[in-house]
Amino acid sequence: MNNELLALAAKRGDDAAFYSLITQYEEKLYRIAYTYLKNETDALEAVQEVTCRAYMQVSKLKEPNYFSSWLIRILMNYCADELKKRERRQGGRQFSSTSIEPHLGSGESALLEKMLLESAVEQLDANYQKVIQLKYYHDLTITEIARTLEKPEGTIKTWLHKALGGLRKRLEKDGEPYA
Repeated sequence: MNNELLALAAKRGDDAAFYSLITQYEEKLYRIAYTYLKNETDALEAVQEVTCRAYMQVSKLKEPNYFSSWLIRILMNYCADELKKRERRQGGRQFSSTSIEPHLGSGESALLEKMLLESAVEQLDANYQKVIQLKYYHDLTITEIARTLEKPEGTIKTWLHKALGGLRKRLEKDGEPYA
């Protein structure tokens, strides 16, 4: 049974169809949640909470063929809320890449580059961060990102272009020349 038929069945109250869809997207949801929350336990909790929220709201799903986008949207909203709560609890303190030891071996150099890139992504505008994460960390197409964020494809392309330009500038400013 294809996803659209499963989503239609789930919308009508078929628990087995809903379970089938959730198990299909479970790993993708976890990866997205982990990208946002940077913690295994929090990511697992996010998947569990989003599954519950989606189950309670599946009857309100407007387009069954966009079930994946709808589910990811719920997850992103949940993660954004959790990050706001976390920031309030921590008083606005965040990770600083300046505390990393500058003298590293070759294996650690790749890790440092990854951390610098993640740090640069975190400094982008929230919309640009979402587009970068969905496109490059989770392999969503421009069309899928547009549906997920409920924006026109042209807007997503513009945000992606500006995000990549912003990353390039940030990384070059930090002494890392990127073409």
